[in-house]
Amino acid sequence: MQAPSVRATAWLLVALAAASGCVDVICLTRLDGYFASVITGNLVHFGHAFATADVRSLVGAVVAVGGYAVGVAAATLPLRHTMPGWNRRTAVVTAAEAVLLLGFTVGWMACSARPGYGFGLVLLGTAAVASGIQSVITVGAGVRGASTTYLTGSLTELVRRRVVDPHRFADLGGVGRLAGLVGGAVLGTVVLRTAPGWASVPAAVLVLAVIAVAAGLTRRRAVTAADQGRRR
Repeated sequence: MQAPSVRATAWLLVALAAASGCVDVICLTRLDGYFASVITGNLVHFGHAFATADVRSLVGAVVAVGGYAVGVAAATLPLRHTMPGWNRRTAVVTAAEAVLLLGFTVGWMACSARPGYGFGLVLLGTAAVASGIQSVITVGAGVRGASTTYLTGSLTELVRRRVVDPHRFADLGGVGRLAGLVGGAVLGTVVLRTAPGWASVPAAVLVLAVIAVAAGLTRRRAVTAADQGRRR
């Protein structure tokens, strides 16, 4: 199978980062302040809730962190024996993430963007599982050091490289993912304020677009390779 190039994959990851930013805005502002993917923040919430004996907040933290862990485990199983890079299994696992985001969207619309505590936990868990899956997809995408859900390390590496070698060009992929995350958060916020029920639609569309574009790139590279083979 002719996978998309590393450069093309890096841009696909920018779109996934944007999807992550969009989902996290919804979770942060409408689902009791938890993130779907930023586990550091969720663990801080957990510590605060534990110290203050806030049972509701403790449950939210467990759902967010536990859901993410479930997503990581679920995505790792089918991808554990595959080579780095985009392949058919990656596409299938990404499709699973898209299904979860579509399910989140249906649930979000069904409650008119006003979930109660119980249903809010269901939505938070769904988003967290999707984020865990996306993190594994990113790790296995073949782009060294890439992340689309937790970008503290990406920013650290960008700044560190710049300080060590001021004349070196920045990692455009890392900059793109950071910009994608911020852009996704902006988009999610705008839609959340103007059409709350549709707030999670951009994230689902972005993930579906990544699947479609990756499939198109894979097909194009396969055709190109076949043409070159015939010319030889």
